Amino acid sequence: MMDLKGVFGLIFLWAGLLILLSNTGRVYAGDIVHDDNLAPKKPGCENDFVLVKVQTWVDGIEDEEFVGVGARFGTTIVSKEKNANQTHLFLSDPRDCCGPANKKFDGDILMVDRGNCKFTTKANFAQAAGASAVLIINNEKELYKMVCEPDETDLDIHIPAVMLPQDAGATLEKMLSNVSVQLYSPRRPVVDIAEVFLWLMAVGTILCASYWSAWSAREAAIEQDKFLKDAPDELPNIKGNSGSSVVDINTTSAILFVVVASCFLILIYKLMSYWFIELLVVLFCIGGVEGLQTCLVAFLSRWFKQAGESFIKVPVFGAVSYLTLAVAPFCIAFAVVWAVYRDVSFAWIGQDILGIALIITVLQIVRIPNLKVGTVLLSCAFIYDIFWVFVSKKLFKESVMIVVARGDRSGEDGIPMLLKIPRLFDPWGGYSIIGFGDILLPGLLVAFSLRYDWLANKSLRAGYFLWAMFAYGLGLLITYVALNLMDGHGQPALLYIVPFTLGTFLALGRKRGDLKILWTRGEPDRVCPHVRLESTQESL
Repeated sequence: MMDLKGVFGLIFLWAGLLILLSNTGRVYAGDIVHDDNLAPKKPGCENDFVLVKVQTWVDGIEDEEFVGVGARFGTTIVSKEKNANQTHLFLSDPRDCCGPANKKFDGDILMVDRGNCKFTTKANFAQAAGASAVLIINNEKELYKMVCEPDETDLDIHIPAVMLPQDAGATLEKMLSNVSVQLYSPRRPVVDIAEVFLWLMAVGTILCASYWSAWSAREAAIEQDKFLKDAPDELPNIKGNSGSSVVDINTTSAILFVVVASCFLILIYKLMSYWFIELLVVLFCIGGVEGLQTCLVAFLSRWFKQAGESFIKVPVFGAVSYLTLAVAPFCIAFAVVWAVYRDVSFAWIGQDILGIALIITVLQIVRIPNLKVGTVLLSCAFIYDIFWVFVSKKLFKESVMIVVARGDRSGEDGIPMLLKIPRLFDPWGGYSIIGFGDILLPGLLVAFSLRYDWLANKSLRAGYFLWAMFAYGLGLLITYVALNLMDGHGQPALLYIVPFTLGTFLALGRKRGDLKILWTRGEPDRVCPHVRLESTQESL
């Protein structure tokens, strides 16, 4: 019967691998949510959509800063704060600016309400009134991309137009007695150091998990050899007495995994709301507690060996070590504190600790037995990632995976099943993120490679682990290059990682002549001590 550890492995590979829901990318404060393809460029209406900072001053004292989005039409907005002018802000009359203004303005900025006429019409009337820019207040809380109508061909707008969300407009209206604003759109850095640290976290997590998994497999092999040597009569039963805490994936479960994950992804997409995100937070905390506890117990048992090997029977959970009982309250408290304060600026640290511990634990418990299963699993995940990031746009009018990863329509910052680091040198802030699935699934293959190398007594250079780690790191690096080339739009990391890792493994195995063993058995031939003992006795 599978023990508690194995049960947790299955739960958090399948239920926790909604992990696959999130992709590698960036999440910014004030992300624009509408698709660029719905706003084609044309002469006079060909600006790139950019986020705009709207800094305010009330009676000469710096006040709140708002984030808007520049329109397709009009002049571009300066990128440097030092080049932006402070300009008085006035409310348009009429408020919708769908007709000539009742007064002239001398280079001031007009704030107008959305609705009743085209965006370009508002901008034209504001320009005619002498305004230097126009702030159009949306009638919703989100940002919206202002575009030109398909039949508009004669556009001559020479002032910038910026859309602000509804709540920003309400706040500005209260400040209108003597308020000045400054508009500028700082450029994002091509590469932020957050992506470097995220790369190191992903690679380091797989490295630690692989060595732990390989060490456990080697210890199990040594124990098996001792058992065969000391109790040869029990040879037929050896299979049933080993590896009870390890869950091996088979080909059927690898295929079923992608089907279940797809169904679960659609479920989250349809039910995306505040309460559903809260449910996911609870599930993540349960998995994080188990992962953190497992890692801490394994680490501390080197110094508290007796406590780790002394057990007490606990209802429901069965035999539990004293060390586990000592560590459990800390792990539970850590997860609860993170859940309560997850909206604070430094909460990402707790989320990453819980996430890394969960990933390492799953990679320790759940294994692929051979290269065949690994190929099926990664190939299915490869198709899954591409479909739900790119192809789903055709069916749902938006990328399902990106919507779910960002937590759109939920009122939250996104699902917790990802590692994230704040973008330290980005003027727009936000986070660089990587989904658990982008670490876990390739990690299963990398961990398998090190287990094989150790059981086959291969050196680091002659084995497969070094090349698998290099391929994963390179694939993830290419993902971030693509991310930057795509201007930060989320990327399916497995699109790049799977060909590198799986292709390297298959090519190297074939070249070295190990492919058949890797594909079927997944472990090298080992001479049985019992056979050696019988051969020695016969020769005497």
